[in-house]
Amino acid sequence: MSRVVSIFLPDLPTDRIRRDDPAISDDQPIAVIARSGSKRWVSAADAAARKIGVRVGMPAAKAQAIFRGLIFVDADPAEDAAALDRLGLWALGHYSPIVAVDGADGLVMDTEGADHLRGGELPMATGIVNLFRSRKLTAKVAIADTWGAAHACVRAIARDVVIVPQGEIVRAVEKLPISLLRLPEKVVQDLRVLGFHTIGQLSHTARAPLALRFGPEVGRRLDQTYGRMSDPIDPIRTADLVEVSRSFQEPIGAAETINKYVGRLVVQLVADLEKRGLGARRTDLIVHKVDNTIQAIRAGTAKPARDIAWLTKLFKDQTEKIEPGFGIEKLVLVAVAAEPLAEEQKRSTLIEEETTDFTPLMDILANRGQRVYRVAPFASDVPERSVRRISAVAQQEQSVWVRHWRRPIRLFAGPEQIQAIALMPDYPPASITWRGRRHRVKRADGPERVFGEWWRTPTELEAVRDYFVIENDAGERFWIFRSGDGVDPDTGSHTWFIHGIFA
Repeated sequence: MSRVVSIFLPDLPTDRIRRDDPAISDDQPIAVIARSGSKRWVSAADAAARKIGVRVGMPAAKAQAIFRGLIFVDADPAEDAAALDRLGLWALGHYSPIVAVDGADGLVMDTEGADHLRGGELPMATGIVNLFRSRKLTAKVAIADTWGAAHACVRAIARDVVIVPQGEIVRAVEKLPISLLRLPEKVVQDLRVLGFHTIGQLSHTARAPLALRFGPEVGRRLDQTYGRMSDPIDPIRTADLVEVSRSFQEPIGAAETINKYVGRLVVQLVADLEKRGLGARRTDLIVHKVDNTIQAIRAGTAKPARDIAWLTKLFKDQTEKIEPGFGIEKLVLVAVAAEPLAEEQKRSTLIEEETTDFTPLMDILANRGQRVYRVAPFASDVPERSVRRISAVAQQEQSVWVRHWRRPIRLFAGPEQIQAIALMPDYPPASITWRGRRHRVKRADGPERVFGEWWRTPTELEAVRDYFVIENDAGERFWIFRSGDGVDPDTGSHTWFIHGIFA
């Protein structure tokens, strides 16, 4: 079952201004001023401004009187909306095939096609918050069964990450204010006059009087929030995206029929891509069902591709995930990510050279949720920094980081602490204890001294490591090091670690 992710960007106007103007320091408070005739008021304020007492809706003159150093910037709703659209397109390419703008301060997306790649809901939500934070954007994330529930919870609860368990919508939203039901402001004000303040109070009221007074909108929003009515997310699209679609007079549902029309859509999409000189890197199949729900399938390729047979196969391998329900009324195929792809001759009529292309295998593994990459050398004496991840189809690195000492065939993700008996400063251990097992050292080679990279952090200015290659009675060889030079405690704690294993 797919779930809905709501991303709330409460400080988008001020965050955008701070990013666009590097001269504004992080501790300077910012207030965005909106105008209507001669009236000026605060339409947005960052955390620093709110801390000194500035509030949204406050007259600009009063805000200016609170703090002399408060930075005032004129509101630009058009630029804020454009920034939100750009963030939506970015999320469309990185997280989910179904992403839409949610009001003026948020995004909403269906987790289908995203959660299995992110290690679960909590790691995915935390990763989104941290990623936005690294881009100097304040973000909160909520995950729930419905768009309405996620929208309300992310704006009402103070935590950065809110995850509503499946089937727990009623308990999560019943005490939240009715202003979070995505109703027009005038309707919300009238409901408050009648004594309704929480979603729970409204949901326990007879529908007929509400519909007579306010029309069907109140009931519809309640049903959408509780999951009793579909609330489809219309994916964000731009004119730059290459998109083809097929509508059906009679709904389809058989797997063979779906595969047939998917193949035809791939042919049309490839033809459009060829006209533009592009190849698809990430392609989404959007399935519109007769019950007004949407399902999506995503297929990615390691390189730009226009191979009809291969793209068709990538989708046919996943069409079993489609749940047609009462039937499918429309199929949409869109190239979310496309890159330039020039024509090239595949073979010669005189000589056919044997080539090995691992790209198809990479595509299959990646579409199953596996992370495919290569490692390349990087200029660093610190072992865990001496390699970096690169794209699986990146050009082969020509440079090699030259070393005069042997390196283990298996380097741990991080050093593991061990107990060692050794004479300091220059002698290797006589024995070590690792993971509860004692190893007597029969042979050893070293030390090899590795210095800290002082230009990274001041704490590495004097730091050193002394590495040894040791062998036990069974012939197993380990790569260990002592933190520090064995004399000066400022160079390290003199604790021993194991960092790798030789073949």
